[in-house]
Amino acid sequence: MTKLNMQTVTIPSQNLPVSYTPDVVIVGGGASGIAAAIAAASNGANTLLIEQRGYLGGMGTAALVPAFCPYTDGEKPVIRGIGLDLLEKMKHAAGDDFMRRYKEQLDWVPIDVETLKRVYDAEVQSSGAKVLFHTVADQVLLDGDRISGLVISNKSGRSVVQAKLYIDASGDADLAALAGVPFQVGGEHGELQPGTMCYVVTGADKARFEQFLQDTGEHKQLENLVIEAQRNGDLPEGRKRISGMAWISDSIVGFNFGHIFDIDGTKAEDLTRAAIEGRKLIDTQIRFLRKYVPGFEHIFLVHSGDQIGIRETRRIQGDYTLVVEDFLSMRTFEDDIARNSYFIDIHLANANSTMTIKHLPKGKSHGVPYRCMLPQGKSNLIVAGRSVSSDRPVQGSLRVMPNCFAMGEAAGIAAAIASFAGIGFREVPILELQNKLIAQGAWLGERPGKADADQTVAVGAVTFDEEC
Repeated sequence: MTKLNMQTVTIPSQNLPVSYTPDVVIVGGGASGIAAAIAAASNGANTLLIEQRGYLGGMGTAALVPAFCPYTDGEKPVIRGIGLDLLEKMKHAAGDDFMRRYKEQLDWVPIDVETLKRVYDAEVQSSGAKVLFHTVADQVLLDGDRISGLVISNKSGRSVVQAKLYIDASGDADLAALAGVPFQVGGEHGELQPGTMCYVVTGADKARFEQFLQDTGEHKQLENLVIEAQRNGDLPEGRKRISGMAWISDSIVGFNFGHIFDIDGTKAEDLTRAAIEGRKLIDTQIRFLRKYVPGFEHIFLVHSGDQIGIRETRRIQGDYTLVVEDFLSMRTFEDDIARNSYFIDIHLANANSTMTIKHLPKGKSHGVPYRCMLPQGKSNLIVAGRSVSSDRPVQGSLRVMPNCFAMGEAAGIAAAIASFAGIGFREVPILELQNKLIAQGAWLGERPGKADADQTVAVGAVTFDEEC
């Protein structure tokens, strides 16, 4: 089957019913969409959140990403507000044992998937936002520089949602692309970070595993064992360590392990291939763990991701493009709506290349300007999450869930302000937006609204690393 020389069919025009008329509609129920919905509704806007699956959470629940990336800069939380509140609510809801393990931890907290789904449901509903599951937006209706409606499809049929403001929290800039917003994809040659099929196993023995690490000096990412297994043909070539293991209990572990290459997360054919190859790779990895790793001899696979975990697709062209020089200089902007301290984390594009990792010093972060969420050419559309306007290295840092919470919260508050004032996103008063964010728990740095670059960091304080 090929798409070359594809035939076309003209579909007859349709009269579609208008199913919803909210103030704000959000497409995508991942971290950015959840925060946007809670923020918009909590600030008084009539809000509708549209999600293609039957639950919220995006990569954290659909792709089983095993842990939240860091909320802190190594000294203090830089992601606060809604995102931090959701993390703490998951800890409490996951039970006494989980809370005892992770009560004081803010970085790399394991994700209890089923608990997190319920927390997201409860928090979005309690905010007053309406959720519509099992629904996709497949067409955008335009009126000049404004979106006038979305065509949505679900089991009820096709209908139109007409809102005042639109938030693209799809993770892939799907809504922006449908609206004709210019965007970039991947690197100079179109290369994309690989996907990972994450999974959860039970039957592990944490005490035996930790004793093995202590006795041998092996790193917890099992670099020596992975290299040995690749040399023996028991694992395919690629990264020489496990990206992440998250212990949900003493016997249940989530894995972020290995890569599926040449995957474009905006193409159904690629996602299909990735799902099939990903499940095959999990089987290979389970055999490796049972054979090589003490404490994992009797593990059993209980859950693999509903889809491959995607790190990178489209990046919109916005009013400002956040670039690697902004990251390295720890720049602050007058229109900051969040801070980011997560390292630049670009995974290898193929099995023979290397990963690029760049860390800021402890206690340091850079600003995320409001303008990078404003897509060129559209007045009532804002983009939140990994698809904001940035260069590729910075996308490798911004893309993680805590940052998405922060951007989503800003987008939701901005939408509420714009809705009540009858204005577009570009007319939102930045100082009002920043004051509301701070009042509602967000952290915008020591000098919010004061543009500068950090000149106090010594040369060489930013560390660079390339690893397989």
